[in-house]
Amino acid sequence: MALNKEVFKTRSLTAIVFVIVMLLGLFWNWWSFVILFAIIHFGCWYEFVKLMKKIHGAKFFPYCLLGLLYITMPLLMMVELGVDWEIYTVNITNGILYSPLLPCIIIFSIWINDTMAYIVGSLIGKTPFSKISPKKTWEGTAGGAILCVAAMMLLAYLVPSIKAVLSLWDVAAIAAICAIFGTAGDLLESKIKRLAGVKDSGSFMPGHGGFLDRFDSLLVATPFVWLYVWLFV
Repeated sequence: MALNKEVFKTRSLTAIVFVIVMLLGLFWNWWSFVILFAIIHFGCWYEFVKLMKKIHGAKFFPYCLLGLLYITMPLLMMVELGVDWEIYTVNITNGILYSPLLPCIIIFSIWINDTMAYIVGSLIGKTPFSKISPKKTWEGTAGGAILCVAAMMLLAYLVPSIKAVLSLWDVAAIAAICAIFGTAGDLLESKIKRLAGVKDSGSFMPGHGGFLDRFDSLLVATPFVWLYVWLFV
């Protein structure tokens, strides 16, 4: 699969704006943190309901219930992971303590995995990974996961605040979970879109699609990271 320079440029420019907005929401204060994920929650639900209508028509309502597990639960877990961590803690008006550390590790891992998988797959990808997503290759998927774990371990090694609360192996495990289950989340959303007969779940991000297109990996990976943190950290 040859690297399309124009598509890559569009995706890159959009991603820069997206990253700025995400970082502002994550680091500004507690309210921006909650509002960010509230917006993501609303956007994902809106697109999910539209997709279910396309798939099931008037009978979609029982399946909307699946959105509680697919969308609401993971995003609540993400917010919970940001509460009461001591590093980067911010104390605001109501005395609420929060830390963007774990949410950032999850989000950065997914970003790195997606980006590296796209680049590696575009440059050397030859072996199809799944019929659900024909553009994915084994080379890109494996390369993205390996580079994701390596990059996050390097980041943890270089940033003392991460090492203060997580070991390198914890960071490696979380990055691996994000890479594996993030890819599964992408495939799940691709299957839903295929059933609905659409290319993208929405169009709010040029080159990236809609909310579900952007956060599909996050929705599936977050519960498994939450479980790992609850059991081992």
